[in-house]
Amino acid sequence: MTGARLRFSAWLVALAGFLAACSPTVGFQEGATAPAPSAASSDTAAGPPRATALAPPPVPIPTAAPPSSPAPTQAPVPAAAPRPFALDLYRQGDFVPQYTFDWCVAASIQMTHNLIDDTGGGTWADRAQQNELWEKARARSSDSFNGANPFGWAQVLTESGMGPYAVVSVPGYAEALRTAASAITGTGRPVGLVMWSGRHAWVMSGFESLGDPRQFPEFAVTGIRVLDPLYPYGSGQWGPSPAPNSLLTPEQLATQFVVREPRRWSSGLAAGYLLVLPVAAQG
Repeated sequence: MTGARLRFSAWLVALAGFLAACSPTVGFQEGATAPAPSAASSDTAAGPPRATALAPPPVPIPTAAPPSSPAPTQAPVPAAAPRPFALDLYRQGDFVPQYTFDWCVAASIQMTHNLIDDTGGGTWADRAQQNELWEKARARSSDSFNGANPFGWAQVLTESGMGPYAVVSVPGYAEALRTAASAITGTGRPVGLVMWSGRHAWVMSGFESLGDPRQFPEFAVTGIRVLDPLYPYGSGQWGPSPAPNSLLTPEQLATQFVVREPRRWSSGLAAGYLLVLPVAAQG
């Protein structure tokens, strides 16, 4: 009896285990939440925790900048074209004739003074004074003809308070005219012209040009104002004397303003067009 009970109890235990193994698994319904496992059961079942790899941050995609418009280029400003320019130092009464055929330098010194002096009350025109000025210029010249040369002319101008003046020789005709015009513009004083290949003296009292010499270095002289102390006599060889302050074309002036003849008087200057030129005072 006892053995039978034991066998019957064992059979019941086996039947209960069989039924438990055959029970259907309950599935997760959509939206259901599974209970979180405890820390202890998780550590035991899953082993040591795994390192979790973090997803890299999203790489920003560069956005192409809109093409920049080129800066507007400024149109070049055209260079100013040279315009007609004129300068005239002459006033009525500035002309003085030479009282002898030898005193052209002395008369030119008197006219230069009158062109520079704008007071109106100090005109130099006296015959005795002209004689004195000629003697001074001759004493300061070395000339085989015993006359007054351009160096004596320039020195008396400087000593008389109208300078400084210097004698220059310019090889080219157009360059000589520009040199004279630039000197008048820069100093406000007239220029002495050595005429007739070194035989006569005129005064350049003004000019006309295409372009202001202070703005256009390559300006062109189109007219020359002159004072010939021999007026109204002129020369049978070189031509008539122009009226005081006449405006001559470069072609007209070129008939009497020529290259200085070297044998006329000795100097260290090369042959060229001679000018008794006003220069800026030093210091």
